[in-house]
Amino acid sequence: MLAPRNGTANSLELLFEGTHIRVRSEEIYITGAPIDRCLLPEARPVLKPIRIDFGFLCVVLVLIGVFTPGFPTTVFLIMAAWAFARSSKRYYNRLYGHKRFGPVLRDWHAHRVIPPKAKVTAATMMALSMFVVLVTLPSNWIVPSVIAAVLVPVAADILTRNSVAPA
Repeated sequence: MLAPRNGTANSLELLFEGTHIRVRSEEIYITGAPIDRCLLPEARPVLKPIRIDFGFLCVVLVLIGVFTPGFPTTVFLIMAAWAFARSSKRYYNRLYGHKRFGPVLRDWHAHRVIPPKAKVTAATMMALSMFVVLVTLPSNWIVPSVIAAVLVPVAADILTRNSVAPA
């Protein structure tokens, strides 16, 4: 429970689930339990195991993508972070603090940055999948049109995101 303690014009003290937070003129002092990085509430108990399983499936796909050229990793990493944020704070914090995957997640959450390699891989795979659909379904124009209507805006969104976090 979030409960204000003392507050003046220049300082504010809060007690949040055993953690004492004191903010004084742009300085933050934290004592007590470790701060949870996840800002999302946990899912209902019925959905919790499903989201944990989905998070681990995404982590497995990330690990496959690390060793498979052309297989995206960033998208599955973000999906795993979302699933763990809604189901298990322990797994979320572990993924968020990972030495290799943590910086990608932190950049995404803080600045909505997508690494250049991930942009190129995503755009290439979307173009390749569109090409395969056009070659395999030459007489049908509805399916390629629907796929293009989805892929073009998604590719535009990915390619227009920042590649480097602002300094």
